[in-house]
Amino acid sequence: MTRILVAATNAGGPGDRVFPNFGRAPTFTVVEVEDDQIKKATVIDNPYTAAPSGAGIQAAQLAVERGAEAVFAGNFGPNASGVLAQAGVKAIPVAGLTVREAVERYLKGELAPMAAPPSPGGIGPGMGRGRGMGRGAWGYAPPPPPGGPMEIDELRERLSRLEQELAEVRRKLDELKGGE
Repeated sequence: MTRILVAATNAGGPGDRVFPNFGRAPTFTVVEVEDDQIKKATVIDNPYTAAPSGAGIQAAQLAVERGAEAVFAGNFGPNASGVLAQAGVKAIPVAGLTVREAVERYLKGELAPMAAPPSPGGIGPGMGRGRGMGRGAWGYAPPPPPGGPMEIDELRERLSRLEQELAEVRRKLDELKGGE
């Protein structure tokens, strides 16, 4: 059984929308999936939504404690992303979808996880003064050559997120036009 934790906007549940900010979501919908079917959805309140700081980290720890294999939200901060990546939990950026739509698209392979956050490194108190080990004269690694496989994957991921954001903007515009 696969367990997915989704940041939700209001009361949570499969019909609710995915919240744009992971750590500040009012609720989380914990979805249990078996044989590519949603078997159970449980809503839990996010106890960290009003935390003065560290909401993302604490929410990520909650996701790990709940046994989530993947987490969905519009955006993940770097600290929350780091906690999730360290625990082997996939952070899936989602915009403009309901919880059910997001889970279904993920199961079809239409939603990709974020790239792992960069590991700290580069300039540091090493003994080599930053001149060697493939690093530039200033102590940091040069960027990879353009057009490599990593760059293409990152561009595809970014395109997917932008398409999702565009769909959400269009949906909101349609709502505004309907309300006139």
